[in-house]
Amino acid sequence: MTRIAYVVFSDFSSRTPIDLGMPPYIAREASKLWRRITMEIMVELPLLMEKWKFLLLGLVFQYIHGLAARGVHYLHRPGPTLQDVGFVVLPELGKDKAYISETVFSVVFLTFFLWTFHPFISHTKKFYTVLLWCRVFTFLVVSQILRIFTFFSTQLPGPNYHCREGSKLARLPRPDGILEVILLNFPHGVIYGCGDLIFSSHMIFTLVFVLTYQKYGTKRWIKQIAWLVAVIQSLLIIASRKHYTVDVVVAWYTVNLVVYFVDKQLPEDGTERSGPGGSGPLMPLNGSKDKDSRTKEEHLKLMNGNSGDSPDWRQRTQVNGKLLEDGSPILTEIVMNGT
Repeated sequence: MTRIAYVVFSDFSSRTPIDLGMPPYIAREASKLWRRITMEIMVELPLLMEKWKFLLLGLVFQYIHGLAARGVHYLHRPGPTLQDVGFVVLPELGKDKAYISETVFSVVFLTFFLWTFHPFISHTKKFYTVLLWCRVFTFLVVSQILRIFTFFSTQLPGPNYHCREGSKLARLPRPDGILEVILLNFPHGVIYGCGDLIFSSHMIFTLVFVLTYQKYGTKRWIKQIAWLVAVIQSLLIIASRKHYTVDVVVAWYTVNLVVYFVDKQLPEDGTERSGPGGSGPLMPLNGSKDKDSRTKEEHLKLMNGNSGDSPDWRQRTQVNGKLLEDGSPILTEIVMNGT
């Protein structure tokens, strides 16, 4: 399968720009991009087949986390807004500007998601997308488990506008059926939730994304901007009155500690590519089966443009019309003596 694919790619790349019906420069770059994307898919696909259960579990837990947040809303009781130093320092944005924090979070989420797939089009290949998302989901799930235990332990009166006294959304009536709970009243129930305060879910995602780029990203200026955006996001959440200051503060040290300790426990199973610019081995070394190792080595040779048989590049020395391998002085003496 690998050999067939390599032949197809070689044939495709050997076509002239005229055959592709494009200007020469565009056709040449399009051919390189197509080969890069296809080769990366061939590398990531075996990893996806191996790790798909773990990724699916991470996605399913996002639903469980939403289900828990919906469940605590039934326990929420509105009351006077608690005294908060952040509310005193930061002016209230108001209902008409509450979308600003959500917009910043959406930009952070989208840019991180797209960045995790940049090895498919970029020469800088520092990590494997599948393995990176396995680590991200691990950080998210551990943080969200702690969050669920926390907000179910103590329900604070929500500071958001729809959670205050007098709002019809502050209390939820008993559900008509189990289906209403399972479906989370999506999307209305997700947007207008109350009670799931300590600690901020938005900050969990933001900090996990920033810390992940801090480790696997390559641009220093982007890392600095990412931390600045995380701080701005924290201030906007408080100014929008979506969380108390304690919710954001607890998220900052909890998520950082979770990522620090969990990352130390997780094996470096090839998530980060080695070599200059992160373009070293094209597959993570597993070491479980010799057959897999041979397949990966063969795949590496094909992707580097080499044939299955490694060429012999040993140094040869010519003496009296004969080639001697490795330039051995013993063999040289024998030939020169006519033996």
